Amino acid sequence: MALKKPKYKDLIFLVIVALFFIPQTRKPIQIFVNKGLALISPSTINSEKQKAIPSYNLILKDENGTIFNFETTKGKIVLVNFWATWCPPCIAEMTSMQKLYKDYKDKVTFVFVSDESFNVVNPFLEKNNYTFKVYQPVTNYNNIFKVSSIPKTFLINQKGNVIIEKTGAANWNSNSVRNTINSLLATKNKI
Repeated sequence: MALKKPKYKDLIFLVIVALFFIPQTRKPIQIFVNKGLALISPSTINSEKQKAIPSYNLILKDENGTIFNFETTKGKIVLVNFWATWCPPCIAEMTSMQKLYKDYKDKVTFVFVSDESFNVVNPFLEKNNYTFKVYQPVTNYNNIFKVSSIPKTFLINQKGNVIIEKTGAANWNSNSVRNTINSLLATKNKI
């Protein structure tokens, strides 16, 4: 039996697979792949299927130990993101989160939650010029938000209904998300 001469696309595939096994290249490749996935905008939940969060009973703290009571977000538009610095899909979507935050920080409450130490989070934020505030949980957030993997993001309207729930990387700076937020803001101004 004669061996076939390998094709270039077979060699490229083998090189890519091999790169996944080299620790120094695995994370950058995963981030690159997830950035492709993060081009997709998250979908809104149909109004008939939207559910209200069960409670606002969540306590968080910032890097200075200042307590943030999630109860203060009642009646507001809130974007809650659970993430970590070691998570390639989280890293992939952070640029779009920063852009959205920059434009809506005075109109929407952004709550970025990480279980990591601020000694890890803060250098990551500085290195990437991210200006949003990050919180650590003091109480269990799974009583409100069912988070089994990260990134997990929720966009909550003024009535406490989850209108977007997304696990995995997404483009949070998309026209779709911006139009959804603008619609919520317009509704708020009519009340």
